[in-house]
Amino acid sequence: MLEKITAIENRYNELTRLMDENIQDYQKVVELAKERSELEPVIQLSARYRSLLNQLEQAKELESSGDDEMRALANLEIEALPPQIEELEKQLKRLLIPRDPRDDRNVFIEIRAGAGGDEAGLFAAELMRMYMHYAEARGWSVEMISSNETGIGGFKEVIFMVKGKGAYSRFKFESGVHRVQRIPATESSGRIHTSTVTVAVMAEVEEVDVQIPESDITIDVFRSSGAGGQNVQKNATAVRITHIPTGIVVACQDERSQLQNKLRAMGILRARLFEIEEEKRRQERDENRRSQVGTGDRSEKIRTYNYPQSRVTDHRINLSSYNLPAVMTGEIDLFIDELALRDETDRLSSSGDYDES
Repeated sequence: MLEKITAIENRYNELTRLMDENIQDYQKVVELAKERSELEPVIQLSARYRSLLNQLEQAKELESSGDDEMRALANLEIEALPPQIEELEKQLKRLLIPRDPRDDRNVFIEIRAGAGGDEAGLFAAELMRMYMHYAEARGWSVEMISSNETGIGGFKEVIFMVKGKGAYSRFKFESGVHRVQRIPATESSGRIHTSTVTVAVMAEVEEVDVQIPESDITIDVFRSSGAGGQNVQKNATAVRITHIPTGIVVACQDERSQLQNKLRAMGILRARLFEIEEEKRRQERDENRRSQVGTGDRSEKIRTYNYPQSRVTDHRINLSSYNLPAVMTGEIDLFIDELALRDETDRLSSSGDYDES
């Protein structure tokens, strides 16, 4: 581990030197300062870690001295320092895990009704509101991208964007099939129905991350179908983009201008294509890993929302909450925190041997 820490310390010092050398280039200094600030937590912990290692080494040297009082003090330190060093090692290991570069990015969230007809559409709307509450509680902004309503307050499909630092790091664990078990309002016999909704979370990506040749897409424009007065009636502002190689179709109509809708649609398309490539890489690492969304079948699920028992269960970590109303108002950190911890543990176990120190 010390070898990795030393490399980071050297990079930190190099960045400091480059900032001094480029003091007149504001943009360059900002870029260098951003990278350096990301290394500071490791630098601060490593300074404390090295200090404790030195104290322990000195204590062991004093232990062999002829002075009884000094030996007694040395023994106290030899007993007290290792637990402190071990705790710092754990913290440093976490910081040294390679981060997903997308963690700080904004996200597109797509929610689609799966099995269950109108009931699935209604639950899709409830999941959307759950995520919006969660985003707002964290101070993130939400922008609606497109929606396909069922006519009874539900959605066949809805896409929205969450903007905020760290949005992807939290929402990425929500991808998959969500199952709901409850008595629909339209069910006269009181029978519990099971429905599913699929959620896909995709980080916003830049044009440099995914380049799409003009020859690979077709663009159609049409009139928006929702409310909007004169603009909707007279102007064809909605945009539909088809990616020819994959057959992916993205439509956007909620912006006021055709250009804005095109930019939004291209952003979603880039995110989808990037996620496809990421999924291919994940499958290469784990051939048995499922795709992000799945088919929407009732048998595929990451989480179940059981209304009669007021229970929400995340099947990936076998964790349940018995306060379903709170969960549906955005209190989902219970699950996300545990999933993030498991993800961190998995990455720790596969990030290499740290015993070189």
